[in-house]
Amino acid sequence: MEEPTKESGQKTRIVFKRNQAPNDGNNKPESNNPLDRNKKPAGPKFSFYWIYGILAVIFLFFSYFSNNSAKTITTKELKNMLTKGDVSRVVVVNRSKAEIFLTDSAKNKKEYKEDLGKNTVFADNNEAPNFVLEDIGDFETFSRLVDKAQESLDENNRVSIDPQIRNNYLQEFMPWIIMISIFGLFWFFMMRRVGGGGGPGGQIFNIGRSKAQLFDKDTKVNITFKDVAGLEEAKVEVMEIVDFLKNPKKYTDLGGKIPKGALLIGPPGTGKTLMAKAVAGEANVPFFSLSGSDFVEMFVGVGASRVRDLFRQAKEKAPCIIFIDEIDAVGRARGKSAIQGGNDERENTLNQLLTEMDGFQTDSGVIILAATNRPDILDSALLRPGRFDRQISIDRPDLVGREEIFKVHLKGLKLGSDIDPKKLSAQTPGFAGAEIANVCNEAALIAARSNKTEINMQDFQDAVDRVIGGLEKKNKIISPEEKKIVAYHEAGHAIAGWFLEFADPLVKVSIVPRGVAALGYAQYLPKEQYLYRSEQLIDMMCMTLGGRVAEDVFFGKVSTGAQNDLEKITKMAYAMVTIYGMNEKIGHVSFRDDAGEFGLMGKPYSEETSKIIDQEVRFLIENAYQRTKDMIIDHKEDLEKLAQALLSKEILFQQDLEDLIGKRPFDTKTTYQEYMDTPAKTEEPTEPELVVDEKTEENKSES
Repeated sequence: MEEPTKESGQKTRIVFKRNQAPNDGNNKPESNNPLDRNKKPAGPKFSFYWIYGILAVIFLFFSYFSNNSAKTITTKELKNMLTKGDVSRVVVVNRSKAEIFLTDSAKNKKEYKEDLGKNTVFADNNEAPNFVLEDIGDFETFSRLVDKAQESLDENNRVSIDPQIRNNYLQEFMPWIIMISIFGLFWFFMMRRVGGGGGPGGQIFNIGRSKAQLFDKDTKVNITFKDVAGLEEAKVEVMEIVDFLKNPKKYTDLGGKIPKGALLIGPPGTGKTLMAKAVAGEANVPFFSLSGSDFVEMFVGVGASRVRDLFRQAKEKAPCIIFIDEIDAVGRARGKSAIQGGNDERENTLNQLLTEMDGFQTDSGVIILAATNRPDILDSALLRPGRFDRQISIDRPDLVGREEIFKVHLKGLKLGSDIDPKKLSAQTPGFAGAEIANVCNEAALIAARSNKTEINMQDFQDAVDRVIGGLEKKNKIISPEEKKIVAYHEAGHAIAGWFLEFADPLVKVSIVPRGVAALGYAQYLPKEQYLYRSEQLIDMMCMTLGGRVAEDVFFGKVSTGAQNDLEKITKMAYAMVTIYGMNEKIGHVSFRDDAGEFGLMGKPYSEETSKIIDQEVRFLIENAYQRTKDMIIDHKEDLEKLAQALLSKEILFQQDLEDLIGKRPFDTKTTYQEYMDTPAKTEEPTEPELVVDEKTEENKSES
């Protein structure tokens, strides 16, 4: 029986499970088969190439030592042996080399025993010579030398030369064998490089095969839906597909059909790939994983061939799931480029993918799961129902979602008592799951750098500052004049945000250099909203211009420090005029063209309209600048206080601003204040639910 758990915004539920050990999602369930428990971990696979190598070494060994390795002597030494009558036979091989065989009595002589002992194991063989004269020179001259050396011997003790012709095939063909071996090794390694590894010859002849990685019962993925936080709506959509694979009868009895594909759409770092990993860990079916770039190759026809091979393997293991990450690499809209022709390799790959997903001979049982952060460039034929029946949006998490993500990433950290995930989520607006994971890791590194035994809230605040503004550079040399300009610039931002109703409230302002070129920065806590009115956008523009205006008012000059601010307000002003329809002269029109439907020019308006747009943008920015300047002049003393405090402390927080210039003159609560003031929801636990079906109990508890 599981202990009842309470989560924010969810009902408490007790689930009775039958004969099932608790599983935290990170460990594989223990097998009940005694044979599986007694299995030893498989060692490295034996390769037959070792046998080939050993046989080659043995062959070369015998080939080398089967030849005579006897001592080489000179002509003078041979002449002395012949004179003493110690030679029993002289064999001349191929009229170039002489082999000398000693008599039995000579072998026992002390002067020869030492040299004979150095011979190989074959030296005791009667067929092996005892000494060798490598170069005899002219054969007739050598014959006369042998006869002259034996003049003093009896006729019966003299030896004659035995000429022999021998063919040493190994010696003759060894250069060819070496050349062929070197060429074969070179070809072998080249094929491995081209084919990306594999057996003999690499995969040069299998280049059209799919590169998908298969996850099945032998290669279980340990990530489950419990590890995916902040994506509750997306999990419901994906879990339904997993539930269909586990319990198809539940849906087929009502006449329902499983979706053929689901497309995960969202910005980078929001958890699309993590969601796919959770599907691989939850679904008890084969899971093929690959990237869209795996279909791309320099050879013509390879992409389409890999698509065919992928679906062939998937149909053999159906029901199964295919996950294609970054599908926009092959799924771009066709016919958008006028340079490439109809035989474009990418288009051929896309055509084959479309056919396999919902073509004339499409079989059921294969579900396509894909992810992209560029849905606007995908081909319309790829997005239609029947191929991708569902488009699941995975957006940046809100306050509640960020709190759940923080809880997941804080599990493995040694935390202090002051850590509050709710407060951390409120201080990281707009952060995606990957950025939150980076903040947690940076906090741990910062605490370890300070030799702390646990991570406290200050470490997390420093980590957030580092992720937002970059690495702190306290040792960067800044002249007093530049530091003063930076202080007044950041104070101008703070004052503008403090006295504008719709501007984002200030959290922290600093003049400590960070990042590549940032000499100071101001951190705000924006209100989490999706719709903005024109007065809200204008207030945001005025707040962004606060730094430039402060320099103009206090120094009568401006610096290059407002470059990033000017870029932001320029984009915002053009968006108000050309996209959001917030200008009276231009009217209620939008010239945004993300899909490229306006053609290569990208401007569906005349040059006269373009001039009006430029004039209205300049007019909008000038009005915002003048409004900000009037406000800065009215609160000149307050800005002076903030600037002097920054020069002395370098960092000011919201409480410091309240102590210096008073509270913000607006009663509206920020999103952070509203969230922190909201009490946690608690509900009475419902009656226990007995789950009878063991196959579906885990899925029901997740739901």
